[in-house]
Amino acid sequence: MADKLVITGLTKQYGQFVALAPTDLRVAQGEFLSLLGPSGSGKTTLLSLIAGLSVPDGGQLLINGVDVTHGAPYERDIGMVFQNYALFPHMTVEDNICFPLKMRKLGESSARRQAAQALEMVRLPQLARRFPKELSGGQQQRIALARCLVYRPSIILMDEPLGALDKKLRDQMQWEIKRIHRELGTTIVYVTHDQEEAMTMSDRICLMNGGKIEQSGSPRELYLRPRTLFVADFLGESNLFAGVVTEVQGDEVRVELAHAGSRVRARCSAALCVGRKVRVMVRPQNLCLQAGPTDPTNPADMLAGQAMRGQVLDSMITGSLTKVYVQTAADTPVVVSYPTAWPAQRHAPGQELILHWNAADAVAVPE
Repeated sequence: MADKLVITGLTKQYGQFVALAPTDLRVAQGEFLSLLGPSGSGKTTLLSLIAGLSVPDGGQLLINGVDVTHGAPYERDIGMVFQNYALFPHMTVEDNICFPLKMRKLGESSARRQAAQALEMVRLPQLARRFPKELSGGQQQRIALARCLVYRPSIILMDEPLGALDKKLRDQMQWEIKRIHRELGTTIVYVTHDQEEAMTMSDRICLMNGGKIEQSGSPRELYLRPRTLFVADFLGESNLFAGVVTEVQGDEVRVELAHAGSRVRARCSAALCVGRKVRVMVRPQNLCLQAGPTDPTNPADMLAGQAMRGQVLDSMITGSLTKVYVQTAADTPVVVSYPTAWPAQRHAPGQELILHWNAADAVAVPE
């Protein structure tokens, strides 16, 4: 698909502090892109530069093929949705939504008609005559979204719009935003520090760290095939075992684990060579628990060394998942998770266990 937004070498500094290193990014027409990362990673700086709220120190920014690098926000055909809603308290819901249309010199009747359509889109037509103070937080956020959608901007920028909502309402709003995105095919750039939110909503995630893009790809790619240690550690929960590459065979490597002295197989998403220090990442849900000593006749224990011995430290039910923390020879306790169910085996502290996993579920990432 055609590129809606093209960023080339865009950079921003505040004195000696580099808020955004030279950055290249393309966003396709109709794509939902999330800018994800910890505080200070550069995601809000990048969004501000796209919006025209900050002036870049270098680089170029194109929207619909037009250079708007130094253009004013109103010249960019963008809409913004903020965390604090930014609704006018003295205006009704309908007037709030009509406001951007009136600023564009649209007639009264046309503005009212389009506002009604926008309210239908967010499923709140019955609230047209109310004032913002009479709405819940979720309703106010949907009205803010309707006000942004009503004039059909080329790109919608969202800066942590669901951060002030409770979890249940946030989950509902995620679904609503995705539904509207599918129906309209609008291009959305969405800033969040919530990993689950980014994984749930995005076509593509741009994970940022230290003012630069660490890795960009689909949620599946970043979660299952991280290319750096930061990505493996930041996105989701993971167990990371230190080791050294001893053999390379295409996209698979053999790694000698530092703490166990055994060799395991793992996939690799980045180029690796023999002797390279790596971490072998295994997600908690991909680890299996087996009580008692290893049985060499059991195929589950003969996974080319894909196993280690440990002792239960603790177990807890977190809701849909039960987590077991196991102390092995590794530096930190290993986390194992599985679906919570009444018949599931209970693991008492001190119990001896064998952990094992499939080589296809392990990924070697460079130190």
